[in-house]
Amino acid sequence: MISVEEARNKIMANMPLMPPEQVPLSEALGRVLAEDVSSRRTQPPNAVSAMDGYAVRAEDVAKIPAKLKVVGHVPAGQEYDSAVGTNEAVRIFTGATIPDGADTIVIQENTELDGDDVNVIDGDAPVGRFIRPAGLDFSEGDTLLQAGQVLTARDVGLAAGMNVPWLSVRRKPRIALLATGDEIVMPGDPLGPNQIVSSNGLALAAFIMARGGIPVDLGIAPDSEETLRVMAEGAKGADMLITCGGASVGDHDLVQQVLGKIGLEIDFWRIAMRPGKPLMFGNIGDTRMMGLPGNPVSSLVCATIFLIPAINAMLGINGDEVHYQTASLTKVLPENDEREDYLRAAITRSQNGELQATPFSKQDSSVFSGLARADALILRKPFAPAAPIGEQIQFMPLGGGALSI
Repeated sequence: MISVEEARNKIMANMPLMPPEQVPLSEALGRVLAEDVSSRRTQPPNAVSAMDGYAVRAEDVAKIPAKLKVVGHVPAGQEYDSAVGTNEAVRIFTGATIPDGADTIVIQENTELDGDDVNVIDGDAPVGRFIRPAGLDFSEGDTLLQAGQVLTARDVGLAAGMNVPWLSVRRKPRIALLATGDEIVMPGDPLGPNQIVSSNGLALAAFIMARGGIPVDLGIAPDSEETLRVMAEGAKGADMLITCGGASVGDHDLVQQVLGKIGLEIDFWRIAMRPGKPLMFGNIGDTRMMGLPGNPVSSLVCATIFLIPAINAMLGINGDEVHYQTASLTKVLPENDEREDYLRAAITRSQNGELQATPFSKQDSSVFSGLARADALILRKPFAPAAPIGEQIQFMPLGGGALSI
């Protein structure tokens, strides 16, 4: 068996970087930038008013009350084509360009109209008050989005403001999924007395989409060498093949033998972790192959630990998204054995705001409902000593994905 860290490093080092492709902004959410993005304009392009009111010269309203002649009217998106002179004012609205000669804004609440004049009766209006200078947000040529970042809704809006209509992003990896086993049937199909409803394929397909990939469902292969070989060949052209089941000691030879006939070269197939010990990784030509355990809980835990960094590497995502946090234990944990343990847990906050971790009583890898309601996986290193209530432990939050505001 190899360690979790060694397995992760081997997987990440072996993943190909997806080539770039161009997408319009309307399709950019959740995509990963392949190159930096610089602004094509200055924002705002001119000095503009931040309030509705009057554009004036600060020296004309240094003492109030002050009476000014209204010489123009400038709505947002327009400009006054003359200069503001002594004791003159231009009616202006938020976002409109500041006229030449004016250097401050008197807000409308501090004024009273008097025919063609306006009386400034309250407030201060020093130079620059309520004026947004050109380039306050950003300037043409500023690099505001970096290669390797996952685009959020805010990033899409920023790119639009930068006047960038198309973005270069990494192509989504195509990941083929193949479940194995005579006992597996799809949800809703007739069930025999010893059959199991397949949840792995659907859960992993959703997992892959959430992480920015494209799942390709190859179906469920029965325990037949010929059928398994034919169905596995459907992964040709995919960037990665994920198998579910067939990686344990009893049936490993079948999967290895069958996939070996179409070029599988195994790097490793056992990891010192729980749940998820029987995990296999290798290559079939240019297609990376990851054999996940057939147990649904083990399968998704392994996907969280290993498939996320694999997809991140293919997409060129900056940094490592496996971020551990700390919390205070609310239950005693016994001494651990030689395998790295991932315990399903609830995360709450105490009255003083401290994060608290409560490991579930049922940690059996067959309890999928526990994984579905878990907030996190508590990390227990090999041979970790018993942990008392109140001890600070590390946990991996569950959740997140490619789509974000």
